[in-house]
Amino acid sequence: MKRYDLRHLKDDFYDKMLTIIKKDLSKKEVGIFIFEIGDFSHIQKSADAIKDAGHELLNSLKFNEADWTIVVRKKG
Repeated sequence: MKRYDLRHLKDDFYDKMLTIIKKDLSKKEVGIFIFEIGDFSHIQKSADAIKDAGHELLNSLKFNEADWTIVVRKKG
Protein backbone atom coordinates (compact mmCIF):
# COMPACT_ATOMS: atom_id res chain seq x y z
CA MET A 1 0.00 0.00 0.00
CA LYS A 2 1.32 3.39 -1.01
CA ARG A 3 0.09 6.92 -0.30
CA TYR A 4 0.19 9.79 -2.79
CA ASP A 5 -0.48 13.45 -2.06
CA LEU A 6 -1.91 15.15 -5.16
CA ARG A 7 -3.19 18.29 -3.44
CA HIS A 8 -0.54 20.45 -5.10
CA LEU A 9 -2.09 19.66 -8.51
CA LYS A 10 -5.43 21.29 -7.59
CA ASP A 11 -7.99 20.35 -10.32
CA ASP A 12 -5.47 18.63 -12.62
CA PHE A 13 -4.79 15.44 -10.68
CA TYR A 14 -6.64 12.83 -12.77
CA ASP A 15 -3.90 12.09 -15.31
CA LYS A 16 -1.23 11.97 -12.61
CA MET A 17 -3.35 9.63 -10.48
CA LEU A 18 -3.90 7.23 -13.38
CA THR A 19 -0.22 7.37 -14.34
CA ILE A 20 0.79 6.52 -10.78
CA ILE A 21 -1.62 3.58 -10.71
CA LYS A 22 -0.28 2.32 -14.03
CA LYS A 23 3.44 2.75 -13.30
CA ASP A 24 3.93 2.71 -9.51
CA LEU A 25 1.46 0.12 -8.28
CA SER A 26 1.80 -3.62 -8.78
CA LYS A 27 -1.17 -5.70 -9.86
CA LYS A 28 -3.83 -5.75 -7.12
CA GLU A 29 -1.78 -3.33 -4.99
CA VAL A 30 -3.67 -0.60 -3.13
CA GLY A 31 -2.92 3.10 -3.44
CA ILE A 32 -4.25 5.94 -1.30
CA PHE A 33 -4.67 9.28 -3.06
CA ILE A 34 -5.38 12.59 -1.39
CA PHE A 35 -6.55 15.57 -3.41
CA GLU A 36 -8.08 18.97 -2.80
CA ILE A 37 -11.88 18.94 -2.98
CA GLY A 38 -12.42 22.37 -4.52
CA ASP A 39 -15.53 21.65 -6.56
CA PHE A 40 -17.29 18.48 -5.34
CA SER A 41 -17.57 17.28 -8.94
CA HIS A 42 -13.96 16.06 -8.62
CA ILE A 43 -15.12 13.32 -6.30
CA GLN A 44 -17.41 11.77 -8.90
CA LYS A 45 -14.93 12.42 -11.71
CA SER A 46 -12.17 10.61 -9.82
CA ALA A 47 -14.47 7.63 -9.18
CA ASP A 48 -15.44 7.56 -12.86
CA ALA A 49 -11.79 7.77 -13.96
CA ILE A 50 -10.89 4.81 -11.73
CA LYS A 51 -13.83 2.75 -13.00
CA ASP A 52 -13.17 3.62 -16.65
CA ALA A 53 -9.54 2.51 -16.25
CA GLY A 54 -10.75 -0.85 -14.89
CA HIS A 55 -9.48 -0.40 -11.34
CA GLU A 56 -11.44 -0.89 -8.12
CA LEU A 57 -12.43 2.04 -5.91
CA LEU A 58 -12.31 0.66 -2.36
CA ASN A 59 -13.12 3.80 -0.40
CA SER A 60 -13.81 7.48 -0.85
CA LEU A 61 -14.00 9.80 2.12
CA LYS A 62 -13.59 13.34 3.29
CA PHE A 63 -10.15 13.74 4.89
CA ASN A 64 -10.66 17.22 6.35
CA GLU A 65 -12.45 20.44 5.39
CA ALA A 66 -10.46 20.90 2.17
CA ASP A 67 -9.26 17.44 1.13
CA TRP A 68 -10.63 14.10 -0.04
CA THR A 69 -9.05 10.63 0.06
CA ILE A 70 -9.72 7.72 -2.26
CA VAL A 71 -8.39 4.19 -1.91
CA VAL A 72 -7.85 2.28 -5.16
CA ARG A 73 -6.83 -1.29 -5.96
CA LYS A 74 -5.03 -1.71 -9.29
CA LYS A 75 -6.65 -4.23 -11.60
CA GLY A 76 -5.09 -7.66 -11.56
